[in-house]
Amino acid sequence: MTTLTSPSRVRFGDLVAAEWIKTRSLRSTWWTIAFAGLFVTGSAAVAALADYRNLAAGTTVRRPADFLPFDAYPQPRYMTLMLIAGCVGAVTVVSEYSSGLIRATTVAVPARGSVILAKATVTAALWTAVGTVVSSGSFLVSQAILNERHTGVSITHPGVPRTLVASALLAPVCALVGLGLGVLIRHSAATMATCAFTLLMLPTVFSQSRRWSADANHTMVVAAWQRLVQNWGPEPGSRMFTATVPGSWTVYALWPLIAVVVAVLVVRKRDV
Repeated sequence: MTTLTSPSRVRFGDLVAAEWIKTRSLRSTWWTIAFAGLFVTGSAAVAALADYRNLAAGTTVRRPADFLPFDAYPQPRYMTLMLIAGCVGAVTVVSEYSSGLIRATTVAVPARGSVILAKATVTAALWTAVGTVVSSGSFLVSQAILNERHTGVSITHPGVPRTLVASALLAPVCALVGLGLGVLIRHSAATMATCAFTLLMLPTVFSQSRRWSADANHTMVVAAWQRLVQNWGPEPGSRMFTATVPGSWTVYALWPLIAVVVAVLVVRKRDV
């Protein structure tokens, strides 16, 4: 005699495991991560070498206790990392919509919000690991070069821990923003363009010389990162409005949180 049993409820851990299998099975993801890591770390080495040569030529005066964060974290290269992380985070969702796999996923797991949360968990964990490796590598490589001129600093130097953490978290913040945009837009080209505009182009619209414009600029991810890695305040007499460190950490927290919450709400109410 056959006994019919109801199917067991899918656990969140199972969803996370399934999303991890999807992510690691894409070779393009690993090639992209490797390229981004080598590019950013190599750029830190190039920036440090430039300062190294300037010190040798006597064109740069620097005390051994100084820490210039953009030797280790060149701004244009970290903006490239922001764009790559955001686009890969978007592809996590957009690729399923374009291939039609999302239909099979929602049939297997009707709880669409849980699926998005699982994707967000895997994306955050992966890019936090990537960001930590890249941030630490950039710092260690740059300071090893500058140590040849006795101008490198240790990881415990004032300002360094905050800079390391902010740079490590920049990648997962942008990846989650990209994931949220992917759920909202669902089309590859439009999502990539919106991601680039939101993360990199929109902040340049706002000046820091006027209060309202500076306040708008300070709500952007790239502006928050720049403030967190900056170890000095505004120049005396400067008319520029500078963001606060607590405010910048708040921006770091709110962007991915809002992106994921909106994505969960949208996917629950919209047809696949």
